Amino acid sequence: MDHHNESSDHNRAQFSEMTEGTAEDWQAIAGEFLPYASKVADRVLEHLKLLDGDFGGFPIDRLSHCLQTATRAHRDGRDEQYVVMALLHDIGDTLGSFNHPDVAAAIIKPFVSEENHWICQNHGVFQGYYYFHYLGMDRNVRDQFKDHKYYDACAEFCEKYDQAAFDADYESEPLEFFEPMVRRVMARPLQSLYAAAIDDAPAAA
Repeated sequence: MDHHNESSDHNRAQFSEMTEGTAEDWQAIAGEFLPYASKVADRVLEHLKLLDGDFGGFPIDRLSHCLQTATRAHRDGRDEQYVVMALLHDIGDTLGSFNHPDVAAAIIKPFVSEENHWICQNHGVFQGYYYFHYLGMDRNVRDQFKDHKYYDACAEFCEKYDQAAFDADYESEPLEFFEPMVRRVMARPLQSLYAAAIDDAPAAA
């Protein structure tokens, strides 16, 4: 696809450097940004599908693990924001092989609570409790966060939902079941550098 031709020249900014930008340029950019940003949930869901068929040596593929983690959280009565965090917690496996929790946490950060973001960002360290010692690593590395207010919440996420979600016989909900939740949670950011611009934007007709 030739992205250069997706919008006509008169709808695009005319500067070569940002120092040359005008209010009209940035209105043009903002006009393109908001419709594009509104589709972020669709792009996230498409990226999550890349985990389908990727086993990485595990008993089930990575997408099935994500679905099972989210299903277990949902059936345990967790709210939508938590369930979406559970669904997306390993979405970073493709692009962040050495820091996948950071990738997932960055994606969900504008849309979730501080606690849910912290759980996602640190679940890799807490999940290590269950296997680091088999790889010559310290399984108790999570103890560096022992006094953190979200330590127990992250430990619970890993114990009840994440480390338990490798059962090949478990009947998880399909991705389609979670798609409306993802779209609702990602419909509007709770916090963002660009929140003011979004709030000032005219309502869609």
